[in-house]
Amino acid sequence: MTEIDNAALDRMLQQAFETASQLYKERGFQRRVGFGSRPALISVDLANAWTRPGNPFTCDQEKMNGEIIPGMQKLLAACRANGIPVVHVTTAYEIPDRTSAFTDMGLWHCKIPIEVVDIANKDLWAIDSRIAPVHGEYTLLKKRASAFHGTELAGILRANDIDTIMVTGVTACACVRQTICDGLADGFRTIAVKECIGDRVPGAVAWNLFDIDAKFADVETVDTCMTYLNGLQRAAA
Repeated sequence: MTEIDNAALDRMLQQAFETASQLYKERGFQRRVGFGSRPALISVDLANAWTRPGNPFTCDQEKMNGEIIPGMQKLLAACRANGIPVVHVTTAYEIPDRTSAFTDMGLWHCKIPIEVVDIANKDLWAIDSRIAPVHGEYTLLKKRASAFHGTELAGILRANDIDTIMVTGVTACACVRQTICDGLADGFRTIAVKECIGDRVPGAVAWNLFDIDAKFADVETVDTCMTYLNGLQRAAA
């Protein structure tokens, strides 16, 4: 789509959101879950296959380079300065052959091209070097959309007394959304970081964040999250 088309789409979405917001408020939606006292940052699929050009999973590069990566760099700096746990999530498969009699892809390959994320090609599923993990941060490998489904994530968070997850990454309509929904279902306060969530499809981020904010998480800006994170250190002092 052209810039003009995207601008028109944004205007239409905003008009739809205004109408829907009124309906939601009248019916008791859009409540706040709020920040807790023990947060962790969960970064979903900000690996090269999603953040860099040239892959079927590549997301909107303008938003990636202009908002998501810079926003993540700020969040990571605040987390590292304040001792906040960080989990980097990525996706890859050991048996990416669709004709194999047995594969760890399950049936997902029937819908999307997950066979292109081969665990043998580490560069594809490695976390983007601009936001690479540092010592003390955990990289979690998942096989499904949600970072919680079939993984150790919930157990790790509970073992460290985490009550709040700030979720970033891609894509808004799939892996980020599923992670947020499962996070809330597992009892964590869920925060979607507005500028640090992307997708491949125009309008997908805006629509999903609007809907997520109504039902599954608080959508908050990077600046709000930074203020919260830095305030934790002051409170502890």
